[in-house]
Amino acid sequence: MAELSAAVPQMRRETLQGHAAMLLFSAAIAGSFSLGARAANLIDPAAISAARFAIAAGVVGGVALAGPGIPRAAFRAPWRYLLLGGLFAAYFVLMFEGLKTALPVSAAAVFTLTPLMAAGFGWLLMRQRMTGRIALALALGAAGSLWVIFGGDAAALLRLEFGRGEAIYLVGCAAHALYTPMVRRLNRGETPIASTLATLCAGGLILLVWGGRAILQTDWAHLPAIVWVTLLYVAIFASALTTALVQFATMRLPSSKVMAYTYLTPAWVILLEAVLTRGLPPLAVLPGVLATVAALILLLKD
Repeated sequence: MAELSAAVPQMRRETLQGHAAMLLFSAAIAGSFSLGARAANLIDPAAISAARFAIAAGVVGGVALAGPGIPRAAFRAPWRYLLLGGLFAAYFVLMFEGLKTALPVSAAAVFTLTPLMAAGFGWLLMRQRMTGRIALALALGAAGSLWVIFGGDAAALLRLEFGRGEAIYLVGCAAHALYTPMVRRLNRGETPIASTLATLCAGGLILLVWGGRAILQTDWAHLPAIVWVTLLYVAIFASALTTALVQFATMRLPSSKVMAYTYLTPAWVILLEAVLTRGLPPLAVLPGVLATVAALILLLKD
């Protein structure tokens, strides 16, 4: 009985640590939208994505070598990593392509549609089912996201007047949503860090082949500072750090609660854009933001 009593505070502490990790995750992801929108028109999406994969692979590889290492068995059936790396690479390329015209807040709202799409792919690939509350939360979050994407204009929403940048990024988010259940479907016992490193290397190889011309034509020595800031940010904070945070939180929280923090991203982007531009989006989008926060609360509810 005493052992059980001692274990309860430890479980609560680990739960709080998991929530703190995902709160930091949502803030780190938000920064990639604000910075990406400012760099997207200054460099080819394939070139910056290839560099991002190379840097992230170096960071993750260094951590792996300093820790448990990478067993040779982790590289069995390399076609799996080509598939996963291709999906991940498509997400980042389409993200930067979409941010050429999409506003950061709208792009962040598109990103919050990922859990709903991931749930659909999870059912198709793994027959994963969800409770009614989670389904309601996903639907509410999707509705709020669409409201933000269409700028609070009900007429535009009914006409489905989707911006080109948002439409491009939506395809990228679909690739990201498919990536999530595919990781579990294709895993053969590899550790998360080994799988992540192999996926990054495969994605980088695909981008090197596909975007080789863009990479060679990029004047890397004379890129604006904002491009380098964005590149380092998405490689280290929005890739390596967020991967570690998700893995940390997954061991302490149910998957639905880990997924819930995606819905905080638009709110973080609004705050960040307010700091960078000293301006706020129109009040018409506020109901959509509140709906995504309500979806977050529903998913966090026990």
